Amino acid sequence: MGTLAQLRLLSLLALCVVSAMADWSRGTATFYGGADASGTMGGACGYSNLYNQGYGVWNAALSSVLFKEGASCGECYLIMCDTSKSVDCNPGAVTVTATNLCPPNWALPNDNGGWCNNPRQHFDMSQPSWLNIGIYRAGIIPILYQRVKCWRQGGMRFNILGSKYFQLVLVTNVAGSGSIQSMSVKGTNTGWITMTRNWGVIWQCNSVLTGQALSFRITSTGGQTVYTNDVVPAWWDFGGQTYASNIQFEY
Repeated sequence: MGTLAQLRLLSLLALCVVSAMADWSRGTATFYGGADASGTMGGACGYSNLYNQGYGVWNAALSSVLFKEGASCGECYLIMCDTSKSVDCNPGAVTVTATNLCPPNWALPNDNGGWCNNPRQHFDMSQPSWLNIGIYRAGIIPILYQRVKCWRQGGMRFNILGSKYFQLVLVTNVAGSGSIQSMSVKGTNTGWITMTRNWGVIWQCNSVLTGQALSFRITSTGGQTVYTNDVVPAWWDFGGQTYASNIQFEY
């Protein structure tokens, strides 16, 4: 291969690397929750038991700038340690689901303990997920991350909470974008009623819908709208039972 051809090939490879890196953002990561990730259960998204909901130990709490007041709950992020900035990296990458908020600590400076203070882009990862990319003693590492498509088994699932006069709907197992932009509910005897985000992945309706089968119209943050017709039967109650659909987001 001639010198000119080699230079062209190197230029092409460099462009490919630059293009690939353009999809990545820089941030930092710590870990919490113990070796079994039991300390990550619950959290600001409202998932409660992550084991039972199917998210397992591959999760992270996001700093406020990433959490977006709960709008990012359920999103998936591919994370790897930035080997150009740290010797405490493990090779490879890991995908985690956003399940919690890492709150700011304004008593500490951003570069010395206030890791989740604005405007830091920070992931407080479960310990099992962290150990895929960083060594335990490091404590905090620089990372490269990007939002990726979420892959789930089966369709979206719904848990009905609340009381007679209002319904709270916990939505789990969301694929594609992983997060929900808007949601409406329709009873057997009603039209579509716009719901509001109560907190995290819990959506609220202030109408009396007991005794009616429920359908949901859901739009992902990727812009896809799907319908789960009569996914909740008319005999539902507020016991927290899970109602599974066969409907899922692609994006």
